Amino acid sequence: MGIEEYGGGRGPRPDVLVLTTNDAPGYRVREVLGEVFGLTVRSRHLGSQLGAGLKSLVGGELRGLTKTLVETRNQAMERLVEQARARGANAVLAFRFDVTEAADTGTEVCAYGTAVVLARG
Repeated sequence: MGIEEYGGGRGPRPDVLVLTTNDAPGYRVREVLGEVFGLTVRSRHLGSQLGAGLKSLVGGELRGLTKTLVETRNQAMERLVEQARARGANAVLAFRFDVTEAADTGTEVCAYGTAVVLARG
């Protein structure tokens, strides 16, 4: 996995801007559309679990689990953006992730924020 595969987020000039801040410099909130979220639950892959168990004995990064978490977060974020777009938003403010264990079978990742319509100035 190259360094570009370890990160998330959206490419340059997205149609829906996603920000962790409560405002966007140079813009004003024209309309608040409400909370949006994207949710996914991923089960653990047996191979990566075995590798993680062995790796925990000697230490180091659990690359298989890292890759899975990156993919999971990106999927949750894309679902959030789809929901915001469907509501007519051009931005999501106060964006966050919430990650929890799902009944010992997988990991639940929720991306959430506030869908808004931004205007310049």
